[in-house]
Amino acid sequence: MSDWINDRTSRPWAPAPPGTWHVVIPVKGGPDAKSRLRAPDGVDRLVLARALAIDTVTAAAEAVGPHHVVVVTSDAEVLEAVAPVGVGRVDDPGRGLNEAVHAALGDLPSDQPAAVLLGDVPALRPPDLRAALVAGDACDRWFVPDAEGTGTVLLGARTAATVRPAFGSGSATRHESGGSTRLALDLERLRRDVDDEASLGEALRLGVGPNTAALLAHLIGL
Repeated sequence: MSDWINDRTSRPWAPAPPGTWHVVIPVKGGPDAKSRLRAPDGVDRLVLARALAIDTVTAAAEAVGPHHVVVVTSDAEVLEAVAPVGVGRVDDPGRGLNEAVHAALGDLPSDQPAAVLLGDVPALRPPDLRAALVAGDACDRWFVPDAEGTGTVLLGARTAATVRPAFGSGSATRHESGGSTRLALDLERLRRDVDDEASLGEALRLGVGPNTAALLAHLIGL
């Protein structure tokens, strides 16, 4: 795990060519953030949720370039934390995840390719996201399911105007039945979102980004 952290800090990944993909990252804020996740003893759940999000945003910015990433959230501390990364920021209108995504998509060029990445993928590395975007480029509309195959971690389309978010429980089935191509890629870091203790343990096994690692250093021996 520590090898990945050192690799990211000593060898920054080259961004994808500009003008290619825009990535929207919704981050739920407030007291309900990561409500299903029981944080380890001595760790505040909201602080952990923010660390997961910041590591996800940072990896995405390294993958496609910060000016191609938009974070949509109502969490002022997340917005403050990602400001130095240089990503775009949109206020969450407070009408649920899919409406938050629509709000951010509306700020993008409607005729350029866009993807929506969940904000709780702390093991993500920039090459993982770039590989998924390359694979998605062969489809009009597509999605990458989570590790269990029932949820969605990444949703994309050739144009921002044709991204149709249907996130929530069982979203993989809704996205597929709505015409998006399922890309069951062998990218376990991308597909490992964190919702509960078990998925957090899996992410730690894979290796998490520096913010999550620092917060949970006592669990992973850093």
